[in-house]
Amino acid sequence: MNRNISSINGDETVNSVRMAIEHRAKWMGLMCLEAEKNGADWEDIARKAVSQTGKLRGDDIRRALKGKNDIPAFAEKFLPELSKKLFEMKVAKLSEDRLEIEFNYCPLVSAWRKLNIDDEKIKVLCDIAMDGDRAIARQVGLDFHLGGTIAKGSRCCEVLFRKPRT
Repeated sequence: MNRNISSINGDETVNSVRMAIEHRAKWMGLMCLEAEKNGADWEDIARKAVSQTGKLRGDDIRRALKGKNDIPAFAEKFLPELSKKLFEMKVAKLSEDRLEIEFNYCPLVSAWRKLNIDDEKIKVLCDIAMDGDRAIARQVGLDFHLGGTIAKGSRCCEVLFRKPRT
């Protein structure tokens, strides 16, 4: 299993923002666990909420693109330098119709592991978190595919955005 160990550790800004992301991931994890204890369909609730967040972000990106419908313009908006550092992202491929990204560190998984959430639930929480990216893709008119994930034991999370096939 991937140990999800960061290779960027000496950057104060990165460490600070990662701490904030972890804090919010702990909220998410603990809210889901409490909802489950109380008999709620925590997965459905969380997916809807995270999708709404992704929709809002996607709307922001779509407005910023000002009608441009190309992957490089999307990549520029979706991948600010700080985000790339936070998740230790590597752009594996960038073309006019395809953006492949490898996320090599995940502060969310780190937070959930610190809470001793079991691996099966972490896999679900991870997939729920990716619903935000799925919604972003929908809002900007792109297809989304999630390959391997750190939560499922892959060395990285493999994310693909591409123009729809016509």
